[in-house]
Amino acid sequence: MTKIKMNSQMYQWATDLFPICRSITGNGVRQTLNYLQKLLPNLQIYEVPSGTQAFDWTVPDEWNIKDAFICNEQGNKIVDFSKNNLHVVGYSEPVDCQMTFEELDKHLYSLPEQPTAIPYITSYYKRRWGFCLSENQRNELRQNPQAEYYIKIDSSLHPGSLTYGELIIPGSTKEEILLSTYICHPSIANNELSGPVVTTALAEYISKQHSNRYTYRILFIPETIGSIVYLSRNWEYMKQHTIAGFVVTCVGDDRTYSYIPSRLGNTLADKAALHILKHKVANFKQYSFLDRGSDERQYCSPEIDLPVCSICRSKYGEYPEYHTSLDNLDLISAKGLEGAYSVLKECIFLLEHNLKYKTKVLCEPQLGKRGLYPNLSTKESGKQVRDMMNLIAYADGKYDLIDIANIVGVSAIKLIPIVEKLIDADLLEVVNTKSEE
Repeated sequence: MTKIKMNSQMYQWATDLFPICRSITGNGVRQTLNYLQKLLPNLQIYEVPSGTQAFDWTVPDEWNIKDAFICNEQGNKIVDFSKNNLHVVGYSEPVDCQMTFEELDKHLYSLPEQPTAIPYITSYYKRRWGFCLSENQRNELRQNPQAEYYIKIDSSLHPGSLTYGELIIPGSTKEEILLSTYICHPSIANNELSGPVVTTALAEYISKQHSNRYTYRILFIPETIGSIVYLSRNWEYMKQHTIAGFVVTCVGDDRTYSYIPSRLGNTLADKAALHILKHKVANFKQYSFLDRGSDERQYCSPEIDLPVCSICRSKYGEYPEYHTSLDNLDLISAKGLEGAYSVLKECIFLLEHNLKYKTKVLCEPQLGKRGLYPNLSTKESGKQVRDMMNLIAYADGKYDLIDIANIVGVSAIKLIPIVEKLIDADLLEVVNTKSEE
């Protein structure tokens, strides 16, 4: 698939999924996973019953919603869930009553600092109900506090299940690379749909490779409770086999790139992410793990402590449209999605080739007789093979490819074809690692 076609395809997936009202449980999650399963036929969908214990958490009741609105005295819907599903506080209990604005106002949420935006508000673990609207609209209603309104939220909150998707793409070893994204926000583009669509594109790319060294564990889960539930079932195996992982979220705009490290910032995932970002993009913003906010909180928690970091475009919580109706399809772009996809794909490509190599001859090999060195010696000859000679100089079996690339100051991606030439010339060999066992 060409780059242009992939870009437009990812954006089309986001467009198709945008209207769905997702939450941490419910039919919106299932509808989203069913859509993704058509793109990734081997995606397995799992249901975990309400009440299931997962470490310190319990799977909540399942929430679904059919409709919700506020009607004025003239019978006009002034707040309408069918027009924007952010209008209802997530996990709102059902309600059907009349009240004055003065009473209703206790259940309304708006953003005075962003008067045209509808906020995204949830109450997963305490029962309540509410509506979200723009500050401008709320101010209009405040002018007549005794006006009466008919309020209806046609929702259900009963024992059901939490739903998540898992795709395992086997490699030649049992060592794994984790990709995790979430599917629990309603109509939000960058903070929700950019992650699943870029992850889906990466899954398609990985599936088409016929010589993957690593196995790939790709998760589509509700944020926080989903990762906790998943880890409660799989963490011991993952801890033994995960060599690197990435949380994929907020990867749709084209403003910037962001990096959030693992807990200590010293994992293979961190090393690969930083190397690719430094050599591929003009600039990026580097955050601390103290700035974490997505599922890296769970993957990197003590004892679990998986080697997981995040690469974003504009980081969650750091852009003005975050968790509002302004985070819509106009905020993301095909170009922005492609940029994140390209960076993460290069991280995966690099990890597949990031081995320890050792030269097979003592002193410098004679490259000329193998056709690897210019046969006319000039002052430019050395420059033409400088990267090759520098690679050989550090190929002692102690440094992996990223280490060597960092030492010699070039992109590891640029060194990969050089490694392949040297292996073909029987000058370089792979040092046995755990992945070779």
